Amino acid sequence: MNRALTTAVIGIGAAQAIKLPLTYMFSKKWDWSQLVQTGGMPSSHSSGVTALATYIGMKRGFSAVDFAVSSVFGAVVMYDAMGIRRSAGEIAVEVNDLDEQVERIAKQHPGIYHARRRKALKERLGHLPREVAVGALLGFAIGACSYLLEKK
Repeated sequence: MNRALTTAVIGIGAAQAIKLPLTYMFSKKWDWSQLVQTGGMPSSHSSGVTALATYIGMKRGFSAVDFAVSSVFGAVVMYDAMGIRRSAGEIAVEVNDLDEQVERIAKQHPGIYHARRRKALKERLGHLPREVAVGALLGFAIGACSYLLEKK
């Protein structure tokens, strides 16, 4: 069994599972799609990479090359979640709104033809900084617990 890989997967799964009751708390609806959706609180990407880096750091030492690799990998993943993926989600919101606006204009002006897209662009792609931070804290706890449980 690869304990480092298992720890990372548990970090991802735990964050995804936490999204379900958090969504229910705010919407009062069970949205089972939260178990596989991207974005939202907490970041499963951050949780997974932080769990991996924490476990490796505690197991092999914080000066080990594999800790350095997992940390840089984690930083890139978290930066991407807050930057590129979040920006892509914000652009999707604007494009989806634009489609509705053009449709309204087309109804007011009979000479304009507009075919609405069949499916709206996915808007929830990235994370707010606090979602990444909470995911990282969760991942740290999972990585540390994994290491400590292995020692017993």
